[in-house]
Order: sequence, then C-alpha cells, then structure tokens
Amino acid sequence: MPLLSILLARNEVITINSRTREKIAKLCIWAAAIFVLVILAFIIIYILIKGLPIINWQFLTDIPRNMGRSGGVSSTIVGTLLLTAVAILIAAPFGIGTAFYLAEYTHENIITRIIRFSAESLAGIPSIVYGLFGFIFFVIYLDMGWSILSGGLTLAFMILPTIIRTSEEAIRAVSNIYREVSFSLSATKWQTIYKVVFPSALAGIVNGIILSVGRCIAETAAVVLTAGSALRMPSSLFSPTRSMAVHFYILAREGISMENAYGTAALLIILIFLINVVANTLLNRFTAKRRQI
Repeated sequence: MPLLSILLARNEVITINSRTREKIAKLCIWAAAIFVLVILAFIIIYILIKGLPIINWQFLTDIPRNMGRSGGVSSTIVGTLLLTAVAILIAAPFGIGTAFYLAEYTHENIITRIIRFSAESLAGIPSIVYGLFGFIFFVIYLDMGWSILSGGLTLAFMILPTIIRTSEEAIRAVSNIYREVSFSLSATKWQTIYKVVFPSALAGIVNGIILSVGRCIAETAAVVLTAGSALRMPSSLFSPTRSMAVHFYILAREGISMENAYGTAALLIILIFLINVVANTLLNRFTAKRRQI
C-alpha cells in the first residue's frame, strides 16, 4: 500500500507538471503572436496616421511634379499596376505549369530534384542580383532599355519560385481519392487535372499569386535598375516608369518630401489590402458556386 500511494502521488505530480508546462507553452505562443500583431498594427497605424491626411483626389490623379515635392502619384500607380500585371501574366502560367508537371506527371527523380533545387536557389537570390541581371540582360543586351517590360520580366523571374512552390503544395494537398474517382469514370489525365485537381487546388494557387503580387508591388531594387524612375505617365510597355515603392524610397531617402512619402506608403498599404480583399472575395464566390454544383 505505501508503494502504491507513492506511485499515485508521483503520477499526480507528473500530471500537474505536464499541465503547467502546457499552460506555459500556450502562454508563450499567445505572447509571441500578440507581440507580432502589436508590432504590425503599430507600423500600419503609424503610417496611416501620417499618410492618410495627404491622400486626396489631386494626389491620386496628378503626376509627381518638382521631383516629387508636389503633385500626386498617378503615374506611379499606373506604373506599379503595369509592372505587376506583366510579371504575373508571365510568371503564373510557367509557375503553375511547372507545379503540375512536378506533382502530376513525374515521380521523384533527378530531373525533379534539379527543378526543385533550381527553384529554391532562385528564391534565395537577393533582389539586387535580380536587378543587376535584368539590367544587363533585358536593358542592355536585349536593348529594351529602362521600361515596364524589362521590369516586369525581371519581377517574373523573382516571383516564379514562390508560385511554383505554393502551387505544388496546393496540388499535392488534393486528396488522391478525387483522382481515383475521376479515373474510374474513364476520365483522362488532362480531364482529371482540369476538372478535378485544379479547382480543388485553386485556393492555394491563388494565395501564392497574391503573395507574389505583394512582392511585386513592394519591390524597389530590381525595379529601379530595370524600369527606371521616370515621373511621367507611361505610354506603352516600352516606356520607363517609377513604381510606388521606388517613389516612396526616393522621397524618403533623399529627404525630398516626407509628407508625400508617407502618403505614398499609406496608399501602398491600402492598395495591397484592396487586392487581397478582392482576390479572396472572388475566390470565395467561386468556391461557393463550385460546392453548389
């Protein structure tokens, strides 16, 4: 009996210690999450407080004047949207296609390992290196000059690894049961991918594209070396342009106009937020309609 009592008491102590450690672990996790959210909220609120009073209709519709000391940011908004559109339109098809090739058409072999290693290596290259590559290859060698097309192609190389990895993970997350049922109904490989796998993986693929859009909008080093920093409104894809991120950097770095710099930064935050909201809304509607079918 004394031995049994000792064992029971010991088990009770171990249980209490385990519960205590679990509570401490949860507290640390919650504290870390709250700390990150507080820092993020502080940065966003601070920029919005400084920048929102600057934003008005003239600021949105006028081009920068006097090196950015006056005027608005309309040309930088157009330049940012065009650079992002070119990059996504080029990188998304290649990235998604590569992901389907890796996940659906091949088994693990030397080719797939080389492709994944290449994608991971590209993801680790600093943006300034991409900028130098784009400057030498697109701007000088291909004689495109500083232009939206040069900047968009360079950004496409930058975001390609992100789209490949996120798309591949989304495709692999689709249950094999869907594929087996599709094959049992005499569907071909392509029909299974197009009708079954792709719609099921669409949410993850879109999230990867949204991340890529955010990186394109916020990029500075690669853009300034390939797209230039012209303040005028671009007239074609071969026109130089200045993105909002580059405009904000130059205004703040050179001390030209901190007020307009904060206004541009606040507008950047709002633009990224709107893109995320619109993309997720459309995705949720598509998913809801698909479930009803």
